[in-house]
Amino acid sequence: MKTYSKLIFTFLLISLNLQEASAQKKLWYQQPASQWEEALPIGNGRMGAMVFGNTDKERIQLNEDSLWPGGPNDWGLAEGNPDDLEAIRQLLIKGENKQADSLLVAKFSRKSITRSHQTMGDLWLELNHHHISDYRRELDLDQALVSVSYKVDGYDFLQQVFTSAPDQATIIHLQSSHPEGINGSVSMSRPDDQGYPTVKVQATSTKSLQMDGEITQRKGMIDSKPSPILHGVRFQALAWLDNKGGNLKQNGDKIELEGVQELTIKLISNTSYYHSDFKGKNQEHLLKIKDKDFEALFQAHIKDYQALFHRVRLNLGEEPTEDLATNVRIQKVKEGQTDLYLESLLFDFGRYLLISSSRPGTLPANLQGIWNRHIEAPWNADYHMNINLQMNYWLAEVTNLSELHEPFFDYMDQLILSGKKTAQKTYGMRGAALAHGSDLWHMTFLQSAQAYWGSWMGAGGWMMQHFWERYLFTNDKGFLEKRFLPAMEEIAKFYVDWLVPYPSDGLLVSSPSTSPENSFINAKGESVASTMGAAMDQQIIAEVFDNYIKACEILAKTPPLLAEVKEKRKNLRSGLQIGKDGRLMEWDQEYEEPEKGHRHMSHLYAFHPGNAITKNKTPELFDAVRKTLDYRLAHGGAGTGWSRAWLINFSARLHDGEMAHEHVKKLIQISLYPNLFDAHPPFQIDGNFGYTAGFAEMLLQSHDGFIHILPALPEAWKKGSIKGLKARGNYTLDLSWDNGALRSLSLFAPIGGKTKLKYQGNIIEVELGKGERFEMDFE
Repeated sequence: MKTYSKLIFTFLLISLNLQEASAQKKLWYQQPASQWEEALPIGNGRMGAMVFGNTDKERIQLNEDSLWPGGPNDWGLAEGNPDDLEAIRQLLIKGENKQADSLLVAKFSRKSITRSHQTMGDLWLELNHHHISDYRRELDLDQALVSVSYKVDGYDFLQQVFTSAPDQATIIHLQSSHPEGINGSVSMSRPDDQGYPTVKVQATSTKSLQMDGEITQRKGMIDSKPSPILHGVRFQALAWLDNKGGNLKQNGDKIELEGVQELTIKLISNTSYYHSDFKGKNQEHLLKIKDKDFEALFQAHIKDYQALFHRVRLNLGEEPTEDLATNVRIQKVKEGQTDLYLESLLFDFGRYLLISSSRPGTLPANLQGIWNRHIEAPWNADYHMNINLQMNYWLAEVTNLSELHEPFFDYMDQLILSGKKTAQKTYGMRGAALAHGSDLWHMTFLQSAQAYWGSWMGAGGWMMQHFWERYLFTNDKGFLEKRFLPAMEEIAKFYVDWLVPYPSDGLLVSSPSTSPENSFINAKGESVASTMGAAMDQQIIAEVFDNYIKACEILAKTPPLLAEVKEKRKNLRSGLQIGKDGRLMEWDQEYEEPEKGHRHMSHLYAFHPGNAITKNKTPELFDAVRKTLDYRLAHGGAGTGWSRAWLINFSARLHDGEMAHEHVKKLIQISLYPNLFDAHPPFQIDGNFGYTAGFAEMLLQSHDGFIHILPALPEAWKKGSIKGLKARGNYTLDLSWDNGALRSLSLFAPIGGKTKLKYQGNIIEVELGKGERFEMDFE
């Protein structure tokens, strides 16, 4: 049954035929990569590589997601205890914020523990090619394939590289029409760790190379004391070579190529993190693919990859008028041009990166996805949970990649186990306490040398928002009961115990409380971080309690914790307070800000990614959000990378398409490396993922009780179509528009349901049975 309100436009129930993307989605270049940020990424969730495309000595930099030093039991908890916590709270009541900051770090932080995700190393192809012409290097997003083609002495040479999920291997294929074939060598290596070798490489036959190693980290600090980490995840990489024509020759730690016309390298790797017998697992994987030719491997890869990538198809009517290299396109945008092809390419690139760095059974995408060339990576390429890890997955549900969210949930389950020990032994509380950052081994103690950047206690609640969003997008009650509720109970228990009365009104607040990586000027004129009831903490805890209550209602459950949560929620101090100047307050009081344009806009959490503030439900708070953003931007706010991507999302939620598009262009102008990686700088992948999520948010929103169609369509996107976006309630939508106006819409309900569609102030109520589709044309 379908019901609808009176409309100012007409509609027909007809089939929708969306225009397919007319322009191939490729990154391409006329020269090899001269630096890592120009190389092209491939991956299968667990394994990754960066392809440089060099013509003389080709470098393929290798990664695997579990390559970390140390182990789960290397360090205990911080030395603080409940008495120390009470002392900090009393200092905050007295207005001694600076002393509270110092005691918080001294007692509850392990300070400078440094463990980093690390590179696996490099595979090298010594090609000795000279007299090069007609060079082209490209990443085809439709096939997840890197190709490097050129002529050597006028003869064709082609290199193709992809990483297969079904076969768990990186495949490198070389072809040459040169009469002398391909001559050179294949080898592997890995950077030293402070001068110490980290691997042993050997050619074990004329067709196989083997690299064995263990992850160590000799440069590191534990509580400000040098402490080399001399053990870690062990790994083995195997390269199997198949040739047509010519000969392969074993030579120490390399294999030499003589007159080879065609070469296929099958690279596999496994680690002790995933398999106790990881070397045996390598042999098992190698046996499965040893006799498969390149085409068979490629077709299996394509089938697997396109089943995910083809779920969404975007077209901005952007067929390029001239075939410009990607780096040239970026430069032209920096010079002021608008490039719709590049904007849509970057949207698809974000989906490509998530498919390539997060698959069921792998670790979640870290700060660099899986692509990291370092022994000591920037910010350790770890898991930061004060926005970065969450932003990595903002696109998962809306762009129809729900199963790629699984590594996030699996990781959170392990964090909760660790966080229960921290909550009980450090704070004397129930549930699970999570800090702002963690690593492969799921540590949950604070690890900051300064309170303002590492003493935040809201991570657990923000992580739980993703569990709730997964339910909203899928309506999967099994997930709600078996995954969400058990995890949420541990987070809710901790916050129930963590809250204390605010001195002036007795309402409950988080204490100590910070606003991630920001500080304020207290009554003594000191720049400090900790207070009682910072806005973001209050907003997150309110959301945790509300979602827990809703889940219990949906599942008709009345666990003992429910009554406690309801009571605490009723007495929770609001994190949604408007200051005298009309802006949302970031802390419990109106303090002077040392950084008026700070890149973190944490106090807007309830607006995005939360949904407590909307134009429909809370217009006054909605206006306060706009004033807050205007103020930050007027004072130089909106940094690079993830901060700029967050502004795209904020602008979309404001229904301001021009503002959102301005930040789209700004991100391209100031936050992209030539290979489209997000330049924070250095490289952080969250900006790529946040961009794609924000792009989707401009075209479709479903957080406010209805499905909002084209809520922030900019003037520049006059014509286009998108197929396969997801809305909460488990709906899939296809849209097309022309001259800035919606032309057609298709709504598919795999499980049925009743929803509302909103477009330009008009609302349609739609009720569909399981598997039914609602289609409309607009005139």
